[in-house]
Amino acid sequence: MNSKFTKACLVLSFVFLVATQFFVEEVGAAGECGRTPIRSAATSLSPCLSAAGNARAKVPPTCCTKVGALVKAAPKCLCAVLLSPLAKQARINPAIAITIPKRCNIRNRPVGKKCGRYVVP
Repeated sequence: MNSKFTKACLVLSFVFLVATQFFVEEVGAAGECGRTPIRSAATSLSPCLSAAGNARAKVPPTCCTKVGALVKAAPKCLCAVLLSPLAKQARINPAIAITIPKRCNIRNRPVGKKCGRYVVP
């Protein structure tokens, strides 16, 4: 009986280690923002805060530069940032924030792409 118990523990330990390794590899994999954590991508967009909350606010040139670079490098990242809990905590209105690429006249923006329930204008 002791032998069966030991084998069962070894099998469970092996399964646990394999599952843990899989989880760690998934966490380390590139996401919507590539290898850049969403928090870092969101922080880089801090010049856009005023424009993300007010559709009539002038979008600062530094914001347009940052958004343009992000749209060019990882278009899905902008959506991931806008829909992240971090954006919600910052009280960013995604319906307004999604208009920033158009307000910046970014030509290569993903027009018509869905971002959650929003569409890039």
